[in-house]
Amino acid sequence: MGTTAKEEMARFWEKNTKSNRPLSPHVTIYKWSLPMAMSITHRGTGVALSLGVSFFGLAALLLPEQFPHYLAMVKSLSLGPALIYSAKFALAFPFSYHTWNGIRHLV
Repeated sequence: MGTTAKEEMARFWEKNTKSNRPLSPHVTIYKWSLPMAMSITHRGTGVALSLGVSFFGLAALLLPEQFPHYLAMVKSLSLGPALIYSAKFALAFPFSYHTWNGIRHLV
């Protein structure tokens, strides 16, 4: 007859306590380094790009009008230059960072 998960966990911790084994270090004790931060940012930009491409592809399939209609709608909002340049940066940064970091990794 099998044991329950709770019993297995209790047995596991009892065995580890008796043997005085060290626990694995927790992520909070590691000192942040540049490669660690770059790796996390690379993964984040990859996820953002994947979601963005999926969203725009799905929008192109499902929205009733063509692209020029939606472009004219955005232009009619008369957004300020600061917001326009911020949006352009938000679109360009993940692509350029992910691309250059991928090239750096390959080299």
